[in-house]
Amino acid sequence: MRIIVVGAAGAIGQAACAELSPRHEIITAGRSSGDIKVDLADEESIEAMYAKAGPVDAVICAAGEVAFGRLAEMTGEKYLYSLKNKVLTQINLVLKGLNVVSEGGSFTLTSGILDRDPIRVGSGSATANGALGGFVKAAAIDMPRGLRINVVSPGLLEVSASRYGAMFPGHEQVSSRRVGLAYAKCVEGGATGLVVPVD
Repeated sequence: MRIIVVGAAGAIGQAACAELSPRHEIITAGRSSGDIKVDLADEESIEAMYAKAGPVDAVICAAGEVAFGRLAEMTGEKYLYSLKNKVLTQINLVLKGLNVVSEGGSFTLTSGILDRDPIRVGSGSATANGALGGFVKAAAIDMPRGLRINVVSPGLLEVSASRYGAMFPGHEQVSSRRVGLAYAKCVEGGATGLVVPVD
């Protein structure tokens, strides 16, 4: 298969690429690195990415930003930032790809653990993750041309623990290998409408 991985330079994107690249052709994409540059906040940039990539069988998105903060410090604008930069960006990636990805192909999005196992300062992320799960479940029953859609929901990766571990007290870290396998399950398997946790 030919697979676009958006956010391939990040820890989660690298895990997906490491698992899938021995068996498939990977096209990496990102805002500042990759085979193709793409700004997910710009719908025209998404369209240009698909045009440059040519025919693809699967799309993985491992990119997105959220606002962190204690609840008393959060604002509607901060929640909107999370929804726009983690949820709407991935939704637009799907919408723009509906007539591009080959028949029977798939989209695999990325959420995270915080809507299932919350932390302090994480309500913005939890809100975005829950929205992505809802979108995927509903979109799956309405996808054209036999397309599938799933979302991987990883916990704190071991490789990211030095940077984020203090924010996740008591959370078990997950290996990049296990995260990569979750993307393989979504791309190479037959499931659709799933939230695939990696805890």
